Amino acid sequence: MAPTTKRKTSLTLDADVLDCAKTFEINVSAVAEAALKKAVAEARQKQWLEENADAFAAQAHWHAHNGHPLAEIICAPGASSWNA
Repeated sequence: MAPTTKRKTSLTLDADVLDCAKTFEINVSAVAEAALKKAVAEARQKQWLEENADAFAAQAHWHAHNGHPLAEIICAPGASSWNA
């Protein structure tokens, strides 16, 4: 696994919260990085869903009019297709 490139940045944080974090020996950089990674992942997912919304709608429309193409094999356990 390749080492991660780190870059210094400046943050403005609530002084009391920062003091409490120091008291509890919380690594503020690690917490900020984890929160930022989560926020970026959520933003990417939201963007992907928005970019593909038309395809999802088209698929839902097709299924509504034609049924699911695998409906016979994704039925509930115990149905005839499970016994084949």
